[in-house]
Amino acid sequence: MKKIFSILFGCSLAGLIALNSAQALPTLLHNVKGYTIKDGELESFDSILFENGVILDTGSHDELAKKSSFSIALDGKGKTLLPGLIDAHGHILGLGLNLMRVDLRGIDSEGEAVSKVKTYAINNDARWILGRGWNQVLWLNKEFPTKHSLDKAISDKPVWLRRIDGHAGWANSKALELAGITKDTPDPEGGKIIRDEHGNATGVLIDAAMSLVESKIPPINRKERKAALNLAFNHLIKLGITSVHDAGVDFETYKLMLELSAKDRIPLRVYSMLSGSDPRLEAMLKYGKVNQPFLKIQSVKLYTDGALGSRGAALLEPYSDEPDNKGLLLTDEKKLEQYFKLITKYGFQVNTHAIGDAANHLVLKQLAKLDKDVSAKKLRHRIEHAQVVVPEDIPMFAKLGVIASMQPTHATSDMNMAGDRLGEERLEGAYAWRTFLDNDVIIASGSDFPVEKANPFLGLHAAVTRQDSDNQPTDGWLPSQRLSVTEALKSFTIDAAYAGFWETKVGSLESGKKADFILVDKDIFTVPEEQIDDVQVLETWIDGKRVH
Repeated sequence: MKKIFSILFGCSLAGLIALNSAQALPTLLHNVKGYTIKDGELESFDSILFENGVILDTGSHDELAKKSSFSIALDGKGKTLLPGLIDAHGHILGLGLNLMRVDLRGIDSEGEAVSKVKTYAINNDARWILGRGWNQVLWLNKEFPTKHSLDKAISDKPVWLRRIDGHAGWANSKALELAGITKDTPDPEGGKIIRDEHGNATGVLIDAAMSLVESKIPPINRKERKAALNLAFNHLIKLGITSVHDAGVDFETYKLMLELSAKDRIPLRVYSMLSGSDPRLEAMLKYGKVNQPFLKIQSVKLYTDGALGSRGAALLEPYSDEPDNKGLLLTDEKKLEQYFKLITKYGFQVNTHAIGDAANHLVLKQLAKLDKDVSAKKLRHRIEHAQVVVPEDIPMFAKLGVIASMQPTHATSDMNMAGDRLGEERLEGAYAWRTFLDNDVIIASGSDFPVEKANPFLGLHAAVTRQDSDNQPTDGWLPSQRLSVTEALKSFTIDAAYAGFWETKVGSLESGKKADFILVDKDIFTVPEEQIDDVQVLETWIDGKRVH
């Protein structure tokens, strides 16, 4: 029996951590409204006992006090305690860079976007003016911007601004000039240069065409890369995210992640997907799987198509609002088969970006060809986004064992244009979370930050209400696809952990698992559903230590 030394239940958590910052002693956190998903069901508790970063037990205060000894007792003061939330699809480096550059999310017009870019350029002595987040669908005319508005504000420096989904970019004339783009420049395979009635580039480039400009941007150096990662880590932790799936890391980021992990400099659990487009992919695969406490690498991210907002998602039938366009297939069937053969040879999971119904059908077709020992049921292959799927294809996810890695806020961001792009009939299989669950498909939820904000409570709110942050539309968009709060939480915890082969360590609060949890200011199971996106994270604990 370990000796109990006196720590009063009413002491502040901050004072306790100052007393013993390591939190290696048996610690009882009590007087909480605790929730976790266990065996698919919601369980509640008022106390959690942990030691050396591992959960010993959960239950009532009296039960735990009788059956277990502890050295530290912390009073949770009635706050709600949840498992640490897992974002199953984000871009850590992209988030960090976004925090360092011009953020154009939520801007209401092309003119307002240009004004913000101009202000940034005045205050930052950068060789290139870079940013992200514009979305023409939010603007009154809903039309793509042009180089001319940027040229009026900045003509002496190149400007490059990625669209919110990352599948289109907006350049000024200086950037187009450096890229060598003229009236005679052909559209690259898998990309499109938007042109005016005279055939001149307007300044917007779609998917593969973006590389014409981006290949001219000076690469970030190691110091900038490290700074961006650290910014992103801290941002995520403050939002209650204790584990994140990093959707596509290049070789330089891969090397830096390994270095940071070796020095214990990664403060939350990262499940990295290698970038399938990196020319050194096979070298990374040959290095083998990485399974460390805060870094796991055993998957690859591929792309098959673009995004719906920029009409780059590959559709079986033409866009309803652009009848001569079926989108862009970035990886054809033959190349996709070669990728799968290479990646599964090393026993890695394949996580394939597919937004349009043609892209999803193509990936499912390829997954169906795999031998049993490299199948989705064995290696847990995933389709990232799975936004627009022919309803008849949805049962194939469960049949093949494919995980649907989906982002709830995409639906509420896209609802103002998805009907225009797809028409009413195709919406039946669009953003269809309820249909996926009813067909026994595992959903791993995320945000796709920095495309969307990383706040997981925005995702929980969107999944449950099918509304945006203004709680619109009143009854929710395609409300039959709503999830319950329990189902949504499950997709952001244990099912997301399963999608990253970490379900035995994290994702639920059970004996033997890591003490990754958060304290929040509202009980998501009792507050009105429209208030879930207002939840504030008070504390984030990882490995039994308070990190925020």
